[in-house]
Amino acid sequence: MGSDGGEDYSWIDDVGSGLEEDFRAAIEEVCGNAGGPEQMDSKKRARSESIVETKTKACREKMRRDRLNDRFVELGSVLDPERAHRQSDKASILSDAARVLGELRSEAQKLKEANEKLQEAIRELKAEKTELRDEKTRLKADKEELEQQVKAMSLPPTGFLPHPAAFHAAGAGKAQAFPGLAMWHWLPPASVDTTQDAKLWPPNA
Repeated sequence: MGSDGGEDYSWIDDVGSGLEEDFRAAIEEVCGNAGGPEQMDSKKRARSESIVETKTKACREKMRRDRLNDRFVELGSVLDPERAHRQSDKASILSDAARVLGELRSEAQKLKEANEKLQEAIRELKAEKTELRDEKTRLKADKEELEQQVKAMSLPPTGFLPHPAAFHAAGAGKAQAFPGLAMWHWLPPASVDTTQDAKLWPPNA
């Protein structure tokens, strides 16, 4: 009995030692995996953020390229309306744009030079117009002065008597106008000159 009882106690110790090892292993496993889900979540979050950021960059780049392509298409249609109906590479579009830009620049330079010439012609015409206006003013003043001189010359001076021939002509006209009336005959000026009477005719005593 005693030996049997000792054997019974020994198997209890064996069972306890096995349970202890199993319990320790379970605790270590639990402790080792205690931070596992959080670490796994952080890794998944970092990976997802990286993927989202990459996708965002790709979307932005695609949008930028699409806008650039639209600009090229618009530029090509402006340069050549028929180009919009066919595919054209960017190099040809840029070449045509540079060519058209050079032509426009040359035309703008020609227009600028023509404008400068027109401005110079306008200035010359204005100066000529001013000269003509001044000359017209001078001619008008000269005309008025000449008219005043003509009027002054046409008026007889004060105390001036016309020549007897003028009276004879006037009298002859009157005699012809009135032939039935007796008129004084015309005498020459020498016959009616009385300045020499004292010499030619001595006074009567």
